[in-house]
Amino acid sequence: MARAFRRKKSSTDFSRDFASPEVQEILGSLEFASVIFGPGDRIEYFSAQAVTLGVIRDEKLVVNSILDLVRKARRTGLSQVGNIEVPLGPIGEGMRKLSVKATYFKNHDATFTILTDESEAERIDAVRRDFVANISHELKTPISALKTLSEAVSVASDDPQVNKFSSMMQSQVERLSTLVQEIIDLSRLQDTDPLLDALLVDIDEAIGEAIDQCQVLAGTREIEIVRGPLVKVSVVGDRTHLIMAFHNLIENAINYSPDRTRVAVNTVISGEILEVAVIDQGVGISDADQARIFERFYRVDPARSRVTGGTGLGLSIVKHVIGNHGGDIAVWSSAGVGSTFTIRLPIADDSADDGAR
Repeated sequence: MARAFRRKKSSTDFSRDFASPEVQEILGSLEFASVIFGPGDRIEYFSAQAVTLGVIRDEKLVVNSILDLVRKARRTGLSQVGNIEVPLGPIGEGMRKLSVKATYFKNHDATFTILTDESEAERIDAVRRDFVANISHELKTPISALKTLSEAVSVASDDPQVNKFSSMMQSQVERLSTLVQEIIDLSRLQDTDPLLDALLVDIDEAIGEAIDQCQVLAGTREIEIVRGPLVKVSVVGDRTHLIMAFHNLIENAINYSPDRTRVAVNTVISGEILEVAVIDQGVGISDADQARIFERFYRVDPARSRVTGGTGLGLSIVKHVIGNHGGDIAVWSSAGVGSTFTIRLPIADDSADDGAR
């Protein structure tokens, strides 16, 4: 039986493939910038977008760091992803940030490189963050003034009706103040990486402080906060952020629990993972709500949230904090039984041996 085989293409054949009108039309229709490298790092094709982004100039590659990804992709056979900066022009100090993905196709001995401009997205994101931070801080001044005025009216007047409206005003001011502060907190969480300047955080102390912060609220409802055994381990991260997350979960459990019930905070070590569970005896959360409960401004019971002052940001903040620390959060709930929110965090290496097993 005759053996079938395909003749390996020469460099000339290879270049001709990418020069064909059909291939050029297909590649040119792509919305992203692209460069195709053949054998010996030779450029076989580049899109008009690659020229616009400053990667190609005078039909030559001007960002040699791309070749590092191309060669690694060719050597390993695996797609390589990286970020580069390209000057906006021959003069000035402006830089354009690009993400690069290089994929090697062995059958064609070609490396297809996709380039995406991240500069505009980063600029828009920075404008959004600045706007949120600035407007939130600007709102704090009139909120503080309204609070002072409402308190002054309440003290100065003996009219029950005036005092009633003053009390309602103070309640709404407190709610607005909480909302603004949580927006500021969420904005800060999106701007910082707690692991860049991380410290060891004693989990027992952090949870204890969060519980202490919630005792007054729990006392007004005659709700007992029950704490499980200590675990004596640490995690790597930001202590303030972690306390904020624990506080939000415990406060949320109190707000959605009936009076004279219990909220439990249990800590368990599973391998190299710390689990922190906050358990309430509330009405429970439906399956549909569980799928959306960590979304910003989503509230299971808007009417109850208005009474408790809930903003719909608490659980979103918790998710951001835990995600920034390399962990995750899950919820279990049953109608009429209650809900359990479980945080999982990686234990710091130097504390794992000291923790209870």
